Amino acid sequence: MNENESLTVTLTLDNDEELECSVLTIFDTDEKRYIALLPLDDSGENSSGQIYLYRLIDRGEDEEPGLENILDDNEFARVSEAFNEWMEEEDFGDIDLDELYALDDAE
Repeated sequence: MNENESLTVTLTLDNDEELECSVLTIFDTDEKRYIALLPLDDSGENSSGQIYLYRLIDRGEDEEPGLENILDDNEFARVSEAFNEWMEEEDFGDIDLDELYALDDAE
């Protein structure tokens, strides 16, 4: 992958719809690994303004990592705070997290 390419992930939703997402970052907090995804529409843009946060599950060297929903409110708050700190370091500035963060029903 070159410097100008972005890494993408395809989520399969509960209704079997597929959603292409750009990987914003993978980060660690509380000794666990998380991923921030930016859903893309058919034109490759993010028109929804949402960012999805998931726990990243390592399945071993020979398998693709998995994604797990963050169901605990306290854990989600800590992960959101860590992601917000990353955004500030990347100079994204302050964004209303309640409007941006969404949990998805991906499998």
